[in-house]
Amino acid sequence: MAYRIVGTKDNQTVRSERESLLIAAAKARVWSREGWQVVVTDSKGNALDPASFEELFNTSTRKTA
Repeated sequence: MAYRIVGTKDNQTVRSERESLLIAAAKARVWSREGWQVVVTDSKGNALDPASFEELFNTSTRKTA
């Protein structure tokens, strides 16, 4: 499944597409911290909740093998 990341700032738009949700979330996180307004959508065009991305990076809740 492809994830699209679109960032806007100061009349500029940047776009990226990634297969991995983790990589898409990381890119969105960086752009957001740099002041971009970021929207991540799945392959069906549904916008994903950026608040849920932090759970992907939270190592205390990850399962280990």
